[in-house]
Amino acid sequence: MAEIKSHEFDRFAEKGAELYRIFVIYGPDRGLVSERAAWLARKTGVSQDDPFAMLKIDISDLQGDPGKLLDEVNALGLFGGSKLIWLRGAANEKPLLDAMQVLADGPAAANILIVEAGDLKKGSGLRKIAEPAKSIAIIPCYADDIKALNGLIDTELASEGLRISSAARQKLLDLLGGDRAASRNEIRKLALYCRGQGVIEEGHIEEIIGDASSVSSDEAVDAVLSGDLPGLHRAIQKVLSSKTPVFLVLQSCLKQFQMLDLMKAEMEEKKLPVAQVMMTLGRNIHFRRKPIIEKALRSWNSQALSRETERLQAAVLTSRQKQSLEPSIAFHALMAITIQSSR
Repeated sequence: MAEIKSHEFDRFAEKGAELYRIFVIYGPDRGLVSERAAWLARKTGVSQDDPFAMLKIDISDLQGDPGKLLDEVNALGLFGGSKLIWLRGAANEKPLLDAMQVLADGPAAANILIVEAGDLKKGSGLRKIAEPAKSIAIIPCYADDIKALNGLIDTELASEGLRISSAARQKLLDLLGGDRAASRNEIRKLALYCRGQGVIEEGHIEEIIGDASSVSSDEAVDAVLSGDLPGLHRAIQKVLSSKTPVFLVLQSCLKQFQMLDLMKAEMEEKKLPVAQVMMTLGRNIHFRRKPIIEKALRSWNSQALSRETERLQAAVLTSRQKQSLEPSIAFHALMAITIQSSR
């Protein structure tokens, strides 16, 4: 198994990627999955503007043509050289698993394959095939920790010749995480706003990014977890009237569902009761919110938590890509999850 840990990726992309023809990139951080897939695609040297050299396909394209992936990976380039096949939206679909099993068991692929997948649980079909295969590089992408976020902040601000005060850094860190692409976009927006000012202070963070906690993003998150549609509507109206980006509420909800997913996995793996998990992983939750979190842990199963986490990740990424539609994207995602919660 060639699993590339998060801290190993940069070195792998520079010096080790050429040793592999097949890459499976997966994890809960969709922005980071997409970013690393794009990085590897550039490192292959294949022209992304040449339709004969690179083919982007979606997992749905395999449903009506199960042999398409194998055909493309093994096809000879029209003008020689390797092609790049970039598959997006993968999970554990049968056409994909069948093709990956053949590729894992067979000789080196004729072309390069990059598979972008979602949050694959341990023991899932795609991981069971890819992890033992020596010819496949596995690249898990989990939400950025503090060290990774600090590195991202330093890199993006350095490109604009900016520094950041300790207080401003801490405030910025509280507003980031969950999705690499969204975090990077927020830092870049801040850097553009502060261009030429030398040092970013706490006030700059409040002016350009805002702070959802000032209008209680917890209120919206709790409404989602409680299945309270009128409560969600009231909370979102407060956010909009305060001129706070709805994106920040979406991100707060994502962080909460990621925590619930982690707590549920701990409960199931170690056969722990809710109360015991709340004493460990949930010890920093405000006491007024603990009953809501405890109820959610009893009501939601792991599959549902993973599904809604992926919904939130997709909404976070889309809201950053289409900022003019941010309120609509956020509200529809949160409303859909609230309805699921009420059931």
